[in-house]
Amino acid sequence: LAVSFCQYTEEERVSQLLHSVSKYLTLLIEIHPINNVRVLKAVDSCVRVQFLYPVEGRTTSTGSRLLLVSEDKYIEQFDVHVVAEEHKVVIQNSGQLPRTRVADDLIWAQWDMMEQRLFYIVPKESRSTLKCVQFYPDENFNSILESHLDISVNGTQLKLVNFGYDYCEDQDVASKSLNLQVFTSKAGGLCVCCSLPSDIPGEIRYSVYFLHKGYNKTFTVSLERTELKEVAFMNLDYYVAAYLPGQFLHLLNIQHPDLLCYSLFLTGEDARIDTLQNCSIRSPLTSTVLDCCVGSMYAINISDSALLQFLQNSKQDSERLAALHCALLHFQHTEDLEMQIIWWISENLSTCHSFDPIQEFIIASLYCRMCPETHNLDKLLPYTSLLDWIGIIPGVTCATDIISLPVLECQNSKGFWEKLNSNLESAKYAEPHLHYHNNVLRREWLNLSEEYFNWPSTLFIWGFLFFINQREERKTTAYLRNIFENAKKVLSHLDTWDSEERLIPLFQEEDYQQQLLMGLMVAQLKDHLMRHLQYVGKKKIDQIVLDYVANLLNLVHRIMKEVWKRYQLHSCTFCFDERGSAREFAVFHIMSRILEAANGMCMPLPPGFHTLHLGLGVRCLPLHTLLHYIDSGVLHLTETCVRKLLEDLDDTEENEKLKFSIVMRLPEALGQKVRQFWNHPINANLIARKYVKLLLEKLGNRQCSRPMPERLLVPVDFLPLNYLTNMLAEIEDQGVHPYEKQDHVNVRFVEETALKHTMMLLGLKYS
Repeated sequence: LAVSFCQYTEEERVSQLLHSVSKYLTLLIEIHPINNVRVLKAVDSCVRVQFLYPVEGRTTSTGSRLLLVSEDKYIEQFDVHVVAEEHKVVIQNSGQLPRTRVADDLIWAQWDMMEQRLFYIVPKESRSTLKCVQFYPDENFNSILESHLDISVNGTQLKLVNFGYDYCEDQDVASKSLNLQVFTSKAGGLCVCCSLPSDIPGEIRYSVYFLHKGYNKTFTVSLERTELKEVAFMNLDYYVAAYLPGQFLHLLNIQHPDLLCYSLFLTGEDARIDTLQNCSIRSPLTSTVLDCCVGSMYAINISDSALLQFLQNSKQDSERLAALHCALLHFQHTEDLEMQIIWWISENLSTCHSFDPIQEFIIASLYCRMCPETHNLDKLLPYTSLLDWIGIIPGVTCATDIISLPVLECQNSKGFWEKLNSNLESAKYAEPHLHYHNNVLRREWLNLSEEYFNWPSTLFIWGFLFFINQREERKTTAYLRNIFENAKKVLSHLDTWDSEERLIPLFQEEDYQQQLLMGLMVAQLKDHLMRHLQYVGKKKIDQIVLDYVANLLNLVHRIMKEVWKRYQLHSCTFCFDERGSAREFAVFHIMSRILEAANGMCMPLPPGFHTLHLGLGVRCLPLHTLLHYIDSGVLHLTETCVRKLLEDLDDTEENEKLKFSIVMRLPEALGQKVRQFWNHPINANLIARKYVKLLLEKLGNRQCSRPMPERLLVPVDFLPLNYLTNMLAEIEDQGVHPYEKQDHVNVRFVEETALKHTMMLLGLKYS
């Protein structure tokens, strides 16, 4: 047992003439045999003692090690070797115990009990130096970290953190020493939190040094009135909390401190912690708080129910975004939590002005799901859709300063030091640039879409195979084939996850444009990870990428599913002869925002999404709005939906107008496939016009030099039509047939259609 105590107060020494008696006594006591006591220190300065602990699970030990921290600003380690004698354990050396000097000239020190680490600060001329000593189970220790801090420590007394607490003494020291704590996180975060003096009434200042990121943030909070000036700091692992009882609670995101919108600043009742109403607070362990005034220790964490309530009641975008990220990244994902967040998103799409909640939900959820799979993946995957944040927190100003990165003196270290070293390496190479961006993906996808989807043939059903026999296009063919193979792997991988019934027609049809985007995302994300995670191996990276894209599609499906349940839409197979309800219109609006979010991130959507979206649009929108949405690219015409519309709707005047407007907007390749399902004179007229146009274009391309022979005599009832059919028949005889798969579309079809149309215009009956 080690104990350090004050024998007499200064008044007692003077009154009893005890000047020759030491004020403080430090003893080492053998518990058995009784009364075997050694004096380690007998001095006039205060001394604190702290045993080092052996490795967890070790049942035998040949001795103990003891740290002795002196008010004279040094730290020593005593080695206490023991032996067994007659059923007793006694100190081996009868003389002085071996001692080693650990640190000198320190002004502040903090003990990390769980990890057996000693942080301390040594003042220099213009700035201070933070150092860390790591103690090991094999009785060795070494100085492992050094970092320069711009903190003024002139004239301050020694401040000790987590070396026990003496209320009277520490209260006296507190006014003359640093209010500072060091916090670490499981992910390799290292923060120094420091309260700063301020001469302005009602102003509170504090700094947080994010050493693992290489910058410091200084916050100034303006309050109307406060008697307290000292901010208490708490370690919540993913967050550091700055707390001023009765005023504010500031939760600072350790992993992503670059944008303030990921940090929660709470005031009023939201910032109230009932059991902690004074500033005499310490955080000796992660998610643990010691109230020094009453001697009570509490476990402390963020309540998921309270956070969701705060999210629902928030009025500012900064609060909404911080709460959303906290819920997605800090809490374990459950179906109930995801459902409540999705419901909140569906109700607040138009209230979030500076960010897209759908984008943030998808990216943050993917980040949370994927990062635990592989070390350092958190530095390569995006965690937000925002590039910057220009919003402000009312009453709070923040100044950011670049600081030098800490110097680590460790080799082959594991655990926290390995993760911290990885974070420092990322900070050296400007970490934001390491995260995957969609710029290249967007450019490549737009180029390929424009090049191939605008062809006058159905390329993505069979057309890209045409290149196989073209030598100059062999590279392109292999590239495209690989892209579509990637997409097939993603969809088949997704099929193995979820056996529950999906929304029809999601995942039930081919969408080659979305498959192109899926395949491109797989290829480019794989290249990105291979550049930075070479040690992981190609097979593992392939699996990570497939999981990422499949999870992305699954999240979109999850949003759709929850929205469907919330608005009680039981059927996904639409009948176009009825108008949509208000609930369907609400779902259509949400799907439009999902599409907008996907376009903004260049993110693939589940096959069938556009069919479902278009079906709702036909049911819910007036014709002029529907056509405007189609022309502006909000609604995409799909074969499944257009074919169903042409087949199911009868040919009333209103429906004819709708069908004609849709058919006129179809891409050429899609139009050739679906127009045949609408048996109507208007459609026949369109087909005939298109056929004539294509034949005449072919004639112009052939540049025939020989005169056209006269054809066999036909009844000359209408000379212009007769001349046209003769010319078209001549072109057909030369082997030109644009509609090879539709045998009924020929010169005879054109002639009949033209006559029907003419008779209809003249008001005559055609027989």
